[in-house]
Amino acid sequence: MYKLVGNRATRAFRPLWLLEELGVPYQHVPAAPRSEDVRAFSPAGKVPVLVDGEDVISDSTAILTYLADKHGAFTRPAGTVARAWQDAWTFRVLDEVDAILWTAARHSFILPEDQRVPAVKDSLKAEFARNLDRIAADLSSDCLAGDDLTVPDFLLAHCLGWARNAGFPDAPEALVEYLRRLRTRPAFERAAAL
Repeated sequence: MYKLVGNRATRAFRPLWLLEELGVPYQHVPAAPRSEDVRAFSPAGKVPVLVDGEDVISDSTAILTYLADKHGAFTRPAGTVARAWQDAWTFRVLDEVDAILWTAARHSFILPEDQRVPAVKDSLKAEFARNLDRIAADLSSDCLAGDDLTVPDFLLAHCLGWARNAGFPDAPEALVEYLRRLRTRPAFERAAAL
């Protein structure tokens, strides 16, 4: 049985949701970053952490990719053009959305106060809005890599919720509707209730 360490208010929500979608047994340890429960598996204290037998995997995207590949679900086959398009969306979301939110978080509450530059958040919000406009314009189906949910959808859906909670600009209507559709999935609702 898998063990997923990290509370759902973090990037741990992404693999929690995927585990619910897969319908596989797992244990959830809702530990906070840098807590002793997390450091038992990840000396850096970062979440999420997936424990699969003797193996420990960190980083939400690595965990998503591992689980999707292992179970042959929510992904395109490795070595195919469809997988390359899926991976392109994954890297785009990480670069154009997740990284901006993470930088804003670092300058809000993660870095020591004397290293924070609060003024950077205005430029991050402007860049974020431009990037979402382009992503919305490129969204040509129900999900990012086609009609079926894949790894980059778990990332973008989480980031859209994170952005709203962090006071970032509203997403374009196409992405609001996209997120609305994904949030009605029973697995999403179960993960959000953990």
